[in-house]
Amino acid sequence: MRKTYTISSSTLENTHINFLLENQEENIMGTPSGKLITDSDAMTFVYMMDEEEGYSYVEFPQAIWPNLAAAMQVNAVPVLKWDAGKVELVHLWDELRSLIYNIEGNSNYGEAFTTAVEEVFAQLLSEA
Repeated sequence: MRKTYTISSSTLENTHINFLLENQEENIMGTPSGKLITDSDAMTFVYMMDEEEGYSYVEFPQAIWPNLAAAMQVNAVPVLKWDAGKVELVHLWDELRSLIYNIEGNSNYGEAFTTAVEEVFAQLLSEA
């Protein structure tokens, strides 16, 4: 069964942004895949973690997006943290940037998701 973890908050510290799990007691066993997908129905970006038998998912809900946008603008190193450890989320910014450009004006993601992404990441889109 695929495991899903949810980011509940984040803190920007110097050159890093720390994404904190909703349930800090959980222990992530996978390794960062460098892949990001979306769940437009749930209004989340989903970072995939490689595991022995597939993937687990780390969800970035809409409430976290403004922090994603701000951290990406300053190229902060994205780090997933929980009680027992931390790991850098490799290629997060490249993947997110690519998805945002693909989502802009694309009704395949659904109007609500597309509009929300365009609003939160407006600065990035205006620089393209």
